[in-house]
Amino acid sequence: MNPTLLVLAAGMGSRYGGLKQVDPVGPFGESVLDYAVYDAIRAGYGRVVFVIRRDFEDLFRNQIGSKYSGHIAVDYVFQSIEELPEGFTTPDSREKPWGTGHAVWCARHTVKGPFAVINADDFYGADSFEQLGQFLRQPKTGSVADFGMVGYRLANTLSENGSVSRGVCSADQTGLLQEVVEHTAIQAKDVGVGQKYTGTEIVSLNCWGFTPALFAALDQQFQEFLNRHQEEPKSEFYLPAAVSTMITRSEAHVTLLNTESTWFGVTYREDKPHVVAAIADLVKRGDYPEKLF
Repeated sequence: MNPTLLVLAAGMGSRYGGLKQVDPVGPFGESVLDYAVYDAIRAGYGRVVFVIRRDFEDLFRNQIGSKYSGHIAVDYVFQSIEELPEGFTTPDSREKPWGTGHAVWCARHTVKGPFAVINADDFYGADSFEQLGQFLRQPKTGSVADFGMVGYRLANTLSENGSVSRGVCSADQTGLLQEVVEHTAIQAKDVGVGQKYTGTEIVSLNCWGFTPALFAALDQQFQEFLNRHQEEPKSEFYLPAAVSTMITRSEAHVTLLNTESTWFGVTYREDKPHVVAAIADLVKRGDYPEKLF
């Protein structure tokens, strides 16, 4: 079965100052997301599912989803603060959805086979999609869920224009992920010799490979999260933390996949010139055509 690409695209990009999922960075107005979908298509993915919000559905469908018609099957899932497990209600103080774990949970009725998960505003590189695709096509047997994750070196994932949040990973000698710990407010000045971080730490950028076994675990953990944090208006149910909990509970094995792909992102508006220049270099090198779709 060809895997599905599940794209987390519900965030408006408040720090960035706009809907960065549709912001042009390529020579013909391509977005970072266009490059991800292009990489997924040539790696053999059969379907892309976007997790979005209903308030920008028309904009997203017209400016993003429509251009993939004839190239790959496209579906949509909607993330909202009202989408909760049975028996739970949304507090009046809640203003935004419940985080990346919640976003994936919202796709539980739509995604039925092996799937990759990415953020809409990160450039992961072709090799990441190829490795995840190969991993997801391998038969999965046994009582423990078999997942994969593409990891990146922390030093290669920073912004010079502000802080970032990263899930710092630890793995055993066999290459199985042991834990993902969320670190927030990481700045470039914090990384280097004598600093808090060496820069060689392997971090999660929400580039995962899953089977549908994930959804039952997410459902259970999301209910546990709501029982503890439902009344906290800014609490978030993070996907890396949920996977880490599955590992701790011996519910999943996660293979850490090494990649030589270049990562870059558009966390802040000031990051855009770097992204535009980096993509121009990749096009000039022949890694991508000048016009994708």
